[in-house]
Parts: sequence; structure tokens; C-alpha cells
Amino acid sequence: MSRTITVGLDGSLESRAAAEWAAREAKLRGLPLKLVHVWQPVPEPLAQAPLLGAETHQHWTERIPREAAEGLRLRHPGVEVSTQQLSGNPAEALCSALKDAELLALGSRGMSGIGGFLVGSVGLAVLAHAERPVVLVRGGEQAADEHEKDPVGIPSTAAAYRPVVLGLDTGSPDEALIEFAFDAAARRATPLRVVHGWNPPTYYAYGVSADPASGRRVRRSPFGIHIGPVTHAVVHHATAPVAVVPHD
Repeated sequence: MSRTITVGLDGSLESRAAAEWAAREAKLRGLPLKLVHVWQPVPEPLAQAPLLGAETHQHWTERIPREAAEGLRLRHPGVEVSTQQLSGNPAEALCSALKDAELLALGSRGMSGIGGFLVGSVGLAVLAHAERPVVLVRGGEQAADEHEKDPVGIPSTAAAYRPVVLGLDTGSPDEALIEFAFDAAARRATPLRVVHGWNPPTYYAYGVSADPASGRRVRRSPFGIHIGPVTHAVVHHATAPVAVVPHD
């Protein structure tokens, strides 16, 4: 079965921006695009309300992916677009949909001021449990934003792509992460920049001899959502699309 570029769609402007990014990615990879919409059944008391019945709710949830797919086919000719409707817990449903996906794109609201992402509970849960790469796309993201500026200083899709940045832990580099970054850069014919950040151990400042046993902390708790402090910071503050690649 051919893999797909999958996007979680809920009708919001953020998810529509993610769908546009995913359509461009699908074209770069020569893969079909799948729009996944997860709806939660209306509780029985609300289903009896005259303006919010179960049939009306289902009608709107079916309309969202159908109309989005029609628009994407028009704006991205040559990209095969399909839709899938799932019900239940959104994070669990999206993780399940990833089994046949190359990657999953999700929309995140842009924060005012310094910019960046506002990642909700569903997005964090998917990041923590997905077994395939997840790309977070900021609301308002445009195709030209991934490109360099033209001679008059305006970002343009006619210009070259901006570099792909790989955040690498040199202490335990992972092949899947490196391969994803090189592939993304190669498909865009753009440079790959590798970034590694580190903090000097506290004993450097105080002249204390190095103690190998004091330099690493192991997270033993199996409970809660854990994506690591560096990943958590990047997905909340980066202004470009961010790919989180699961690895050992």
C-alpha cells in the first residue's frame, strides 16, 4: 500500500494552512494527500436539541473535509486528494491514521508578539505517541514563506527554498532523523544546516572536577506526555514549520 501525506483537518484556519503545506509536500514527494477529520459524537442530551442534532452535527463534519478537498484539487493540480472520517478521541484517531502515512501535518495557532506556536493538548498527545514524523504548521503559513526573498526583498515561490535546519544531538545521533532532514533538503534543492546546542556543566563554573555520574538524568515515569524539553521549546517558539521525527 502506498503511503500518504496525511493532515489532521478540523475546519480551522490553522488546519487549512497545514493542509496547504501538506499538499505542497505531497507534490514534492509524488505521494497522495489524505485529509483526516475526527469528529466526536454529540452527547445524547445535546443531540436532542433542535439546532444541534446528531444529523446536523454529522452534516457539518462531512462538509468540512469534502469542501477542503475540492479546493485543494483546484489549487494543487496533479495531487491526488482523498478524505477519511474517523470518530472518537482525536489524538488516538490521528495516531491510528498514521499507520499508512509518510508523515502527519497539523495546524497550530500562531502566538502574538514574538511569534511561534500554540500547541494544544491534542497536538502534544500526537507528538508524544506518533510513530511517524509530525509536522506542525503555523496558522497563516504561506507557500512563499518557505522561499528566499526576491531581488526587491519579497518572499516568492519563484526564488530558491530557504535552508532546512536539523537540530542534532551529537551524543546520540539518530539515522531516521538525519535521513529525514537530508531528504527534505534534497527535494527542495536547498542547503541543510545542522545545529547543535549545549550548556557547560555547572562544575565548569566552580572549578569542580568532572563526575560522569552527575551529568545525565533518566526519565523513569511511564505516565504523562513527554516530548523532551528541547522539542517542547522548539515547537512552541519556532516560526517555520517544524518536523518532529520519532527516534530512539
